[in-house]
Amino acid sequence: MRVLSMPILIAMLVWPAVSNVWAAKPGGAPPATPVVVAETRVQPLSERVEALGTLQANESVAITSKVTETISVVHFDDNQRVRAGDPLVEMTSAEEHALLEEAGVRLREAERQYDRVRSLAARRSASESLLDERQRDLDTARALLAAIESRVADRFIKAPFDGVLGLRNVSQGALVTPGDLITTLDDDRLMKLDFSVSSVHLASLQPGLGIEATSSAFGARVFKGVVRGIDSRVDPVTRSVRVRAILPNPDFTLKPGLLMRVVLMLDPREALTVPEAAILHRGQEHFVLRLTEGESGPTTERLQIRIGTRIPGWVEVRDGLEPGDRVVTEGQEKIRPGQPIRLVAGPGSAPDDSTANRTDTTQNRMP
Repeated sequence: MRVLSMPILIAMLVWPAVSNVWAAKPGGAPPATPVVVAETRVQPLSERVEALGTLQANESVAITSKVTETISVVHFDDNQRVRAGDPLVEMTSAEEHALLEEAGVRLREAERQYDRVRSLAARRSASESLLDERQRDLDTARALLAAIESRVADRFIKAPFDGVLGLRNVSQGALVTPGDLITTLDDDRLMKLDFSVSSVHLASLQPGLGIEATSSAFGARVFKGVVRGIDSRVDPVTRSVRVRAILPNPDFTLKPGLLMRVVLMLDPREALTVPEAAILHRGQEHFVLRLTEGESGPTTERLQIRIGTRIPGWVEVRDGLEPGDRVVTEGQEKIRPGQPIRLVAGPGSAPDDSTANRTDTTQNRMP
């Protein structure tokens, strides 16, 4: 191994410093430092409040029987989609139909008797009291017919609204009683998502606010909706208020009872933002280096700013900057305010044409 003499070693250590001195102009400013800059951007922002919620169908009902009777016909199958008024179940109703026919005969006879007495009363051949009796018989026959028609209708179950049926829990010939579950019906074209929000946000809660919901069942897919209502009471135990949002479900992907992670967008607004990499921190204070034009070219000045909401890659600036200002995002550690700089392209940069406003700058580093 070759050993260097002491004079040669000293010369090697001193040479870089000497070369830098020679590189600078005698009596002039130091060479410009390359930096990356980006332009401030106005973009939509909101305060994000996270919560957990449970899905419900927009309309949901358990299909049961009102009477005790055997099932004669089942018109549906599992998970079938039906329209309002579609038949679901018919129950044995032979006796009711016979009574219905009898009531119809009684009504027609009551109508004939009433018409006959009314014509006689018009010619003064029958008393008004007799006409009143025939009117009473006619009204009684109509009421009896309506009661029997209702009994027949109770044995013919129809879908109350459009939706999807659940599992079929009965078979033809089965005896059902009031309260026995035949199936379920859900209107899942729209889904209701109920979740709780701390009461500290109560002043900002209002219908129409946007939400984003995700579920582990669907990976990274995001379902967007709006707040439809806020409960009129605050829970005295948890100090939270219940919020209900509506999610469109055109492809019927979402199911009632599903657990969802919710992000509520409070205080939506247009705000001025800068890349996160442009922020310099000192304790609780925040600064940026803003690009200015000096006599000998571009330089920077140090400005204190007041920040607000953060989003990936960007920070809201509430005070200290204006739209169109350009700030240094890379190279802050190598320059001082007033020092000449040279603009170079980089991630999220906007050198001389202010056309690059990208959001992928994440840290202060030189290329």
